Amino acid sequence: PMSASQVQNHTAPSQTAFIGGSPRVLVIEDDPTIAAALKSALTLAGFSVWLAARGDEGLALWRRHDPDAVILDLILPDMDGLDVCKEMRRQGSSPEMSRHGAVPLIIASGRVAQTDRICGLELGADDYVCKPFLVGEMVARLRALVARCRRYSGYTSVVDEAILVGDLTVDSARHEVFLGTRPVDLTPKEFELLVALARSANRTVASRRLLWDVWGYDENIRTRTLDVHIGRLRRKLELDSRHPCMIVTVPSVGYRLQSPTDTAHRTAA
Repeated sequence: PMSASQVQNHTAPSQTAFIGGSPRVLVIEDDPTIAAALKSALTLAGFSVWLAARGDEGLALWRRHDPDAVILDLILPDMDGLDVCKEMRRQGSSPEMSRHGAVPLIIASGRVAQTDRICGLELGADDYVCKPFLVGEMVARLRALVARCRRYSGYTSVVDEAILVGDLTVDSARHEVFLGTRPVDLTPKEFELLVALARSANRTVASRRLLWDVWGYDENIRTRTLDVHIGRLRRKLELDSRHPCMIVTVPSVGYRLQSPTDTAHRTAA
């Protein structure tokens, strides 16, 4: 568990004027010290905050209040936080709850195993932060995620264009992706990442640039979020995600979206 000194050892975040008004954040955390530190820092940074100490309580507040973001612990007294994440994304996929399903979600947990981090991201979390963490960094991550989610939810304009890369069509205005004639279902963050790659098609995009453009993270923030989201895109777009031919890794640099040489059989799939 994190001590009071660990969660309070941060530079106080500055007040931010958010487009669309003050963001509302749901913090699901059973440790009162961590919950209080997060609430204090987030409130100072311009967020409105709800606190929940149990998974069932957090799900109820999520359904009732429709927050703009969620910070979720995994070790809760009544249920595993991964099940909370899974339930939020499952319920959020229904038409009446689609707004909920797109809400940025950051897992903050003392479970530091790689399998836990990958599982959380695979279930739909936008980021995974291991405890102990600096609250100021958590606020910065959340601020960036909320700003970018709002940008792709109509609070600011999106470039009205369709990008073609071989038989892949990425329509920014309609938030649609097609592989040939087959629609591809992407999460908001997967879509934003694909747009960033598509706008530089056939050119290598540095990992640090993708982290900044899509998540708002500078190179000092270490995270596997980008790698996991690239993996999810490959499983949805590639014929064989283990041997990708569309989203190519450029070692020690970043990734490149390119037109594959043979996509006819994939389009028909």
